[in-house]
Amino acid sequence: MPTALQPCESLGLLVQCRPGFELDASLELEAAARAARLEGKADTQPQSGFVVFALDTPQPHGDVRRRLDLSRLIFCRQGFLVVAVLDALPERDRLTPLRTAIAASGERFSALLLETPDTNDGKEQSGFLRRFGPLLEEALAQDGLLRPDSPHLPRLHVFLEGARRAWIGLSVASEGSPWPMGIPRLRMPKDAPSRSTLKLAEAILTLLTPDEQKTTLRPGLAAVDLGAAPGGWSWQLASRGLRVTAIDNGPLAPSAIATGLIDHLKVDGFTWKPKKPVEWMVCDMVEQPSRIAPLMAEWVASGRCRRSIFNLKLPMKRRYEEIERCRALIDQRMRAGNIKYILRIKHLYHDREEVTCYLTRR
Repeated sequence: MPTALQPCESLGLLVQCRPGFELDASLELEAAARAARLEGKADTQPQSGFVVFALDTPQPHGDVRRRLDLSRLIFCRQGFLVVAVLDALPERDRLTPLRTAIAASGERFSALLLETPDTNDGKEQSGFLRRFGPLLEEALAQDGLLRPDSPHLPRLHVFLEGARRAWIGLSVASEGSPWPMGIPRLRMPKDAPSRSTLKLAEAILTLLTPDEQKTTLRPGLAAVDLGAAPGGWSWQLASRGLRVTAIDNGPLAPSAIATGLIDHLKVDGFTWKPKKPVEWMVCDMVEQPSRIAPLMAEWVASGRCRRSIFNLKLPMKRRYEEIERCRALIDQRMRAGNIKYILRIKHLYHDREEVTCYLTRR
């Protein structure tokens, strides 16, 4: 990718992903670029934790953003439009060249996101970031480039690939994660039955808008958890005041039962049906995604639930293709019922070999 730039033009796109998922992120990014009629090529380095799509010709930021919405990408934890690449940063003074390059972009920014790949090498830079971040923020504020009181301005990304290479880019809040590197800082609740509760907590924050969270997760609403044991997802819903029917032949942890809001039924999650429609159905069953996707679609299409969050456990290879297969299965069921729907899919930070989906009628 060239290092020269014209003001208000993008050289390409950079998306951050879980290390080991670069090929999947690349396939998805290239498909999205083709659909947006953006010509270029993706550069993928295994286990790097990010993918770059270099545009053949620099394009105005606004044009790229209107044609390709990074927030819709499944394997993209965080993404931005690249405006400059700096190589051979001096170890003793990285501030000056970064400050100069950021000023040359001709942009002002509402926030600074200082990031590294989510790799062992990237984590070794964490101490430097804690020291360097405030210095860069202060310098940009002095230059009049950082305006936290102007949320309409784009966010500035400084992505340190290593100690001597930096990618500079921008995003708007609606198309990127609010957290640096797309990693939410969630604490493990002491009473939660398992760490899987963090998956649902992150899914709620990532896949639902603030208004959707407020209106659909009200105390007293009914929910079903298919494949509930040991109860991490049921506990997460109960902690928000929902009344949960937990479906699993396995036992629930005492801390889940202690909420007083979880009713445990030892029955088959593939055949059991609620007597009355419920607001939520969640599912983290370990099953083939081609079995889970139609089941989730049936619950929503038939009116058993109004909305669902569920995981699709992916194969080791051809993950992107498997997701598209599941998407087609869901679409087939919804079209058969002439149902308009919303489907959001994301590979969350707390996911591993799986993606998390949100499905509801439109």
